[in-house]
Amino acid sequence: MSSEGLDTPLLQAIGVGKRYIDGPREIEVLHDLNLEVAAGDLVAVVGASGVGKSTLLHLLGTLDRPSAGRILVDGHDVFALRGAALAEFRNRTVGFVFQFHQLLADFTALENVMMAGMIGRESTRVLQDRAGGLLDRVGLGERLHHRPGELSGGEQQRVAVARAVMRRPRLILADEPTGNLDPETGRLVQEILLDLNRECGAALVVATHNAQLAAMMTRVVQLREGRLTAEPATGTVERMVSEVDA
Repeated sequence: MSSEGLDTPLLQAIGVGKRYIDGPREIEVLHDLNLEVAAGDLVAVVGASGVGKSTLLHLLGTLDRPSAGRILVDGHDVFALRGAALAEFRNRTVGFVFQFHQLLADFTALENVMMAGMIGRESTRVLQDRAGGLLDRVGLGERLHHRPGELSGGEQQRVAVARAVMRRPRLILADEPTGNLDPETGRLVQEILLDLNRECGAALVVATHNAQLAAMMTRVVQLREGRLTAEPATGTVERMVSEVDA
C-alpha cells in the first residue's frame, strides 16, 4: 500500500468496536473508538489493566478483526485484504513487540529475527547480515546463536525488538515493552525503540503503564470505557498513568 498523499494519515481507526461472546454474555471491550497516527508519530496508549490496550494493538496490527468500524492504512481498509494478501501486508508494514516476547523456542536469536524475512523469501545471506547487525545494535552481538531459553528476560525482549523492525516496517506496535524488565534494561529498550523511530521514520504506538516511557512520546491518549480520550495537557502524564494504576 502506498501513500495517497501527505494529508492522509498512515493509520486510522474509525468507529472501531470489539465484542467477545462468553457463554450467554456479550462483552464489549472497545466501542466507537477513533485514532489517527501519522508517519513517524510517537503515541502512548495508557489505561488500567484489562481495559483493552492489548486488544486495540492486536486490531491495529491486523492480528484480530474488529466487530465494528474500519482500520485504514494509507486510506485503504486493511481488512478488505484476505488470506495471503493480509499476511503479506502484516509482514511488511507492521512490526509487533509483544509483552511476553513470543520468541520461537527451537530457534536461535538470529533465526528468530530472520524469520519474518524468511517468510518473505528474502536472501538468506542478506537476512543474516541484517539480523546480525540489528542484534549487535541491541547489545546481543555475542548471543546470536543462543536460543530463548538461554537468554534473560531482558535479552529476549531485545531480540523481540530487533525482530519487530527486521523488515523496516512503517508501523511498530509495542505492548508493554518494558513491563517485565528491570529499570536499567527497560531504559535500554526505550532508547532502542526511540532510536529506531528516528532512524527509520516508523510510527510507534506503545501501550504502557510506564510514565517515563509515556512522557517520551509526542502524544499520549487514555483508553477508558472502550474509547480513547484526548491527549492530556503537558505535565499531566505521570498523574494520568498513576490514576489508571490506582
